[in-house]
Amino acid sequence: MGRGRVELKRIENKINRQVTFAKRRNGLLKKAYELSVLCDAEVALIIFSSHGKLYEFCSSSDMMKTLERYKKCSYGSLEVGNQGRELEQIKYKEYMKLKARYEALQQYQRQLLGDDLGSLNLNELEAIEHQLESSLGLIRFTRTQTMLDQLSELQSKEKLMMDANNALERKLGEIYAASQLQQQTWIAGQQSNSFGHPNPHSQTFFQPLDCSSNLQIGYGDPVTSGQMTGASNSNGLLPVWML
Repeated sequence: MGRGRVELKRIENKINRQVTFAKRRNGLLKKAYELSVLCDAEVALIIFSSHGKLYEFCSSSDMMKTLERYKKCSYGSLEVGNQGRELEQIKYKEYMKLKARYEALQQYQRQLLGDDLGSLNLNELEAIEHQLESSLGLIRFTRTQTMLDQLSELQSKEKLMMDANNALERKLGEIYAASQLQQQTWIAGQQSNSFGHPNPHSQTFFQPLDCSSNLQIGYGDPVTSGQMTGASNSNGLLPVWML
């Protein structure tokens, strides 16, 4: 007749419980040793009795190294997972804060534009009014400063253009004076050449005529100038040849 299956429950008899613990503890330690030898596995076994007594087995020389290895393998992934979840929670909280601030800024912008003012009390409305007045003053100051800067820039450009215009006027005056001096020098040279060296063509053109003082008209005898004078002086009348 075979052995029946033992029901797994707490043994109420103290003596039987201690005997069973001793037998099964030794069998478990033996199985751990066999497993480490046969399979070249690193095995660590820790057993505490009901009275708190420790029984342990470790296939390596140092139980602490095996336990550290166990912690790294078992709790390392859990720590990484926890860190990842914590990081996600932190990012989500930051996202919610930024979202709430964005919505608040949008609402404040609408209120500055005159919308969604029904839910505001008197103090909030006065605060918005002061903010608008301050913004308006800053805008006017910035506009005035910009206009002054542009005016100063235009004045600087005007001064530069006036300086350039004055420089051009001086240059044109110098060029005109030089041209006048050159023209006067050329005219003076031409005049000196005309007085010092007369033109040979003019000398050959204006030659004195070689003619006698006797004037002969018609076919009669020539009458000299002395005869003409004498005739006019003798009788006080015109000579005959002039009648």
